[in-house]
Amino acid sequence: MESTKPYKIKEKAEKEASYRGLIRAELADELYDGILTIIVAQKKYRDSAYSAKKLAEDLKTNPRYLSAVINSRFGMNYSSLVNELRVRDAANMLTDKRYLDMTMEEIGIKAGFANRQSFYAAFFKEKGEAPHQYKKRHLSK
Repeated sequence: MESTKPYKIKEKAEKEASYRGLIRAELADELYDGILTIIVAQKKYRDSAYSAKKLAEDLKTNPRYLSAVINSRFGMNYSSLVNELRVRDAANMLTDKRYLDMTMEEIGIKAGFANRQSFYAAFFKEKGEAPHQYKKRHLSK
């Protein structure tokens, strides 16, 4: 009796891989440069309302292409990318004397987080400690 696989996992994986192959290298390079310009250089990550959909519109591309480029070039999804940049920015503010009078919530919002909870969760995930612990440890040096 011939055995048949109930799930065609391999075919699905090949389909996803072939989809990513549809993006020309030149287009991927252009999108990567555009992502760096808009998200990093223009600091759009600080805008909590700036979405992957809006980025795709600004780059005049398909959100799926954008997602594929972010995944392949940065090794993460859009949310992880912007949260990593926000945490890095917040960590710099936490240890910068110019921002000493700001509350944790103000720093989180300035870095682009929508609220205190999302700031604390992302910061802890990235740095392994709460923002106030990070600040205290770095300022005591």
